[in-house]
Amino acid sequence: MFSIDTHKLANELLYQPDAPLIFNSGIFLFLFLFFLLVYVPLSKTHRPKLLFVTLFSLYFYYKSSGWYFLLLLSTVAIDYHLAAAIGRARNRGTQQILLALSIIANLGVLGYFKYTNFFVEWLSPLAGVPFQPLDIFLPVGISFFTFQSMSYTMDVYRGHLKPVNHILDYAFFVSFFPQLVAGPIVRAADFLPQLNMPTVVTRAMFGRGIFLITTGLFKKAIISNYISLNFVDRVFEAPALYSGLENLMAVYGYALQIYCDFSGYSDMAIGIALLLGFHFNLNFDSPYQSKNITEFWRRWHMSLSSWLRDYLYISLGGNRKGRVRTYLNLFLTMLLGGLWHGAAWRFVWWGALHGLALAVHKAFAGRQGSEPRASRGVAWLSTLLTFHFVCFCWIFFRAADMQVATDMLRQMAYQFHGTLLPEFVAGYPWVVALMALGYVLHFVPARAEHWAVTKTTQLPLVGQAALLAVVILCVVQTKSASIQPFIYFQF
Repeated sequence: MFSIDTHKLANELLYQPDAPLIFNSGIFLFLFLFFLLVYVPLSKTHRPKLLFVTLFSLYFYYKSSGWYFLLLLSTVAIDYHLAAAIGRARNRGTQQILLALSIIANLGVLGYFKYTNFFVEWLSPLAGVPFQPLDIFLPVGISFFTFQSMSYTMDVYRGHLKPVNHILDYAFFVSFFPQLVAGPIVRAADFLPQLNMPTVVTRAMFGRGIFLITTGLFKKAIISNYISLNFVDRVFEAPALYSGLENLMAVYGYALQIYCDFSGYSDMAIGIALLLGFHFNLNFDSPYQSKNITEFWRRWHMSLSSWLRDYLYISLGGNRKGRVRTYLNLFLTMLLGGLWHGAAWRFVWWGALHGLALAVHKAFAGRQGSEPRASRGVAWLSTLLTFHFVCFCWIFFRAADMQVATDMLRQMAYQFHGTLLPEFVAGYPWVVALMALGYVLHFVPARAEHWAVTKTTQLPLVGQAALLAVVILCVVQTKSASIQPFIYFQF
C-alpha cells in the first residue's frame, strides 16, 4: 500500500500536461506548506533564501510547462549578461546594439512559440497551399516573463536602473513563482531593491495577504469557475442554440468570469508575496466602475497597461508629435496589445476596438480641455456605457472565432426573447446568484474593502486560518472534475 501511495505522489510531483500547477490545487497547497517549512528558517539569510526560492520557482514552472523551464533560464542568462554589457558600455551606439539584441532575443522567442502558426495560416492562402499547423507547444506565461525581462534591459539602457551584480538576484526577480505564469508584470525598479532588505512580514502584511488569498480564491475557484462551466462556456460553444437573452447573459457572465479569474490570480499572487515579505503593485482596481475607456485601462491589468504606455506608446512618440500622431500611437499600442493576448484575428479586433475608443476619447477630452465634473446621473450613465462597450469587445476576445462572435451578435439582435428572463433565472439559479454576488462585490465602495482588510488583520491566527479553511471548503464543494487553469495562462 505504501509503495502505491509513493508512486502516486511521485507522479503528482512530475510534470503533467493536463494538470498545470495552479494556486487553487491541492498539490500546490501541499508544496507551499513544504516550501514554508524551509523558507521561514532561511528568510533571515540572503543568498540561501534567494537560491531556495529560485529553485522552487523553477520547479513551479516545470510543473506548468515541463522542460520549457530551460527557456526561462535562457531568458534570464541572456538578458542578465546583455544588461551588464549595456551598463559597462560607454558608447551609445554599442548600447543600442546590445539593447536591440535583447529585444530581438525576447521577441524572437515569443514570436516563434506564439505567432508562428498565426503567420503560417495567414500566408498559406497567398502561397496557394493548405494550412497545416505546426506542432508548437506554447509555454505557460511566456508573454509575461519575456515582457518583464525585456523591460529590465530597457530600463538599464535608459539609465533608470543599474544592472544587478549577481545573476541569482536577476533569476530570482524573473522567476519569482507568485507572479511567474500570469503576472502581474513586475518592474525591476520596484522589485530588485527589496532583495537587499531584511525579510519582514508585519501583522498588517500577513493580514492583508490572508485577505487577498481568500478573496482571490473565492473569485477564481467559486465564482469564475462555476459560472464558466455551468453556463458561459456552453453558450460560447454554440451561441445559435441559445436565445439572444441567454447570449447577452453569457457576455455579462464572461465579463465577470475573466475579471474574477485574472484579478483573483493577481490577488493570490500579491497575497502570497506578502506572506513571503515582498510587495507587488496593485493590478486591478474595480475596472467596471470606470466612467470612460481611458479610466478602464488605468484600472484593468494595470501592470500591462502601464508597460504598454512606458515601453511602447512612449517609444512610438506618445503625445509629443501632434494630435493625429497621438491618436495613431494609441491605436497602434492597443492593436499590438491585443496581439499580445493571442495569435488570432479576434484579438486583433479586440485591440483595435479598444485603440479606436481610446483615440476617440482622447480627441473628445482634448477638445473639452479637461473633463467637466459630471453629475451623479451622468456619471452612472457614463459607467454603464463604458461597461457595455467593454462587454461588447469581450465577445471577440472570448469567441473561438469570428463566426461565433457573429452568431452571438445575430442572436442578440434578432432572437432576443426577453420574456424568457423568468425561465432563465429559474433554470440557472446558482449562476444568477453568483453573477449577482460578483457584481455587487465589485461595485462596493473601496472603504468597504479597507474595512474588511482591517477586520481580517485584527483576527487572531486561528481566526484567519478558519476564514481560509471555510473558503477552501466552499471550493471543494463547487470543484469540477477537471482542472480549470487561469485564463491568462495561455498568454
